[in-house]
Amino acid sequence: MHFQSLNLFALAVSSVTATLSPNIPGMNLVWQETFVGEQGDMVDLTQWTVVTDIHNNQELETYTQSDSNMQLSGGQTLQLVPQQAPSGEWTSSRIESIQSWAPAPGKTMQVQAALRGGSSPLDTKQGMWPAFWMLGDSMRHGTPWPLCGELDIFEQINGQLTGYGTAHCDHTGGGACNEPSGLGQSIPIPQDDSFHTWALKINRSSNNWQTETIEWYLDGTLFHTLVGAQFGDEGLWATLAHSPMYIILNLAVGGTWPGDPNEATLPGWGNMFEVQYVAVYSS
Repeated sequence: MHFQSLNLFALAVSSVTATLSPNIPGMNLVWQETFVGEQGDMVDLTQWTVVTDIHNNQELETYTQSDSNMQLSGGQTLQLVPQQAPSGEWTSSRIESIQSWAPAPGKTMQVQAALRGGSSPLDTKQGMWPAFWMLGDSMRHGTPWPLCGELDIFEQINGQLTGYGTAHCDHTGGGACNEPSGLGQSIPIPQDDSFHTWALKINRSSNNWQTETIEWYLDGTLFHTLVGAQFGDEGLWATLAHSPMYIILNLAVGGTWPGDPNEATLPGWGNMFEVQYVAVYSS
């Protein structure tokens, strides 16, 4: 992901009015984050961990707690902003929810967020990689990736108008989740500056693991489905559909998938990854 710097400080402040997580028929709101606070504030550290000591996928960024990389907008959004030092080093931010969630037997859980990218031109975004995703809580207790389970609700690379949803669950080298690529699908992203809703729904209402489903949605349109039976292994399916997972929001720079930034890549507010809310629901 790549973002351009802007000269007007006012452009760093979202014009979005305060928005609560939407009501979903048949679902109860379990948890939400609406990023209330003054412009420049840190995220709520009773709900989120700011991760700084992590390096994956040959990414170039260093994650920081600096308000130049992450802040509340004052307009009830979170802004993750890539910056580049004069010496060339990139910085950005990553946060992880302290809490983890899993659907109860017979229930459906939905995790969703309203997201948008910055307004810099496409040719300035090489290397940018925003993501809204979940990792198995077992990762925090020693289970390695990808056996811990991963559900990528939204990923985008290089500013392209394509969003990706992917699952990871098995040993690297194939397996039920086609590692390391995972089981994924893509969907076109509307070409506008609006927030769009990316959602993941885990449906255990059938009480039969083979007919349970995981579904990915963009603005209510289904674009990817996994069914328990296609895994052929209840344990692997349970890693994704029955086990607690925590939420991650991050903006990576460079790495094995998008490739590195180039000379046209711009840092700054104009290319931020902005989050209006994050919510967890249960039937």
